[in-house]
Amino acid sequence: MLNMFEVNETNKMIEQELLDVRTITMGISLLDCCDSDLQAVNEKIYNKITTVAKNLVPVGKEIEKDFAIPIVNKRISVTPIAMVGGAACKTPEDFVTIAQTLDRAAKEVGVNFIGGYSALVSKGMTTADKNLICSIPKALACTDRVCSSVNVGSTKTGINMDAVALMGRIVLETAEETKENDSLGCAKLVIFCNAPDDNPFMAGAFHGVTEADAIINVGVSGPGVVKRAIEAARGKDFEVLCETIKRTAFKITRVGQLVAQEASKRLNVPFGIIDLSLAPTPAVGDSVAEILEEIGLERVGAPGTTAALALLNDQVKKGGVMASSYVGGLSGAFIPVSEDQGMIDAVAMGALNLEKLEAMTCVCSVGLDMIAIPGDTSASTISGIIADESAIGMVNQKTTAVRIIPVIGKTVGETVEFGGLLGYAPVMPVNQYSCEAFVSRGGRIPAPIHSFKN
Repeated sequence: MLNMFEVNETNKMIEQELLDVRTITMGISLLDCCDSDLQAVNEKIYNKITTVAKNLVPVGKEIEKDFAIPIVNKRISVTPIAMVGGAACKTPEDFVTIAQTLDRAAKEVGVNFIGGYSALVSKGMTTADKNLICSIPKALACTDRVCSSVNVGSTKTGINMDAVALMGRIVLETAEETKENDSLGCAKLVIFCNAPDDNPFMAGAFHGVTEADAIINVGVSGPGVVKRAIEAARGKDFEVLCETIKRTAFKITRVGQLVAQEASKRLNVPFGIIDLSLAPTPAVGDSVAEILEEIGLERVGAPGTTAALALLNDQVKKGGVMASSYVGGLSGAFIPVSEDQGMIDAVAMGALNLEKLEAMTCVCSVGLDMIAIPGDTSASTISGIIADESAIGMVNQKTTAVRIIPVIGKTVGETVEFGGLLGYAPVMPVNQYSCEAFVSRGGRIPAPIHSFKN
């Protein structure tokens, strides 16, 4: 139970330090919607989502009102659609109809996003997987709330370089299909290595096949709370700093636990996990970069940045694990460029570049996230970036991801506006040397030696 001191402390974090529950995400299994008839699949998907999730948004609003805790997004994740539509979808165009059905269902129940337009191809691709992947550009161009992800590698299986090469082309095609909207479709597409199947955060959320028929996952965020807390530790040693971050992460996770338990009870859906991720927004004071600078960096990107981020990520997880038995998902610190004002400023000043961001992904909770690059970047270069990030995930046994946006018609130094939580970003330079011969080899990069654990 929360005592009065904790209630007052929580109110202060919400009112003054931008604490929020970033999302309640309902995961829904669509495995029972499989059918050989495409129309039947679409009908079953629409009916199941609109039935199971019909109370998600109203209950989220009730919890906001009853506990005075802001819940920014209400979302749905579903079983990877490559599995669900495999029997009925013979072409990429067939899969696009399912994307449109997901979009209609999301709008009907009132959620902000629906994730799971996904394929898991870390070792190989079925015909259905390839058809879904090839449908992604059109699917994201003709829908508003659908998010897509593809898992191209894992520590256990290695990296599927055929899928990596294909995804480089798909990212460019998605950028082209949505160029009238500053290539916004790419902001709804994530390429993973070691994707978790209980992730509530978009665009990479999908409902894992090992999950229950429906579950409730909650994602909590509070960069502003952490920054305010460690301001009191200026000049103190690392032990004091780490204890401060841990205690703060504990308090933030307690808020998520309360919301998750209430949502689970009111919706009569089992509770899955709390994802404690310091996910920034463009709002002033809600920045992971500013936390790193408060730790002691003149500007994020300076020497010491990766060490500071490693410390932050580890202490956030330690504090979260003490507050809830079911911390999962991506828990840690996100470092998206466009969604974090401190990151944007660091890029604009020349303190932060793509290579330093890649180094930081070795210790952060995800990877290269919401990075705008020139629209004339080649597909093979994008594939090379995906391969590099996948290798970091594979070797370090962690989740890594790429959400990169080649903005058609824009070049280095220009700025692209995405709006809302997606913010804005300066277009960053990309290494101009080619990796075409490497990417086009085909086949699979083998799993590392430490993958053999049975």
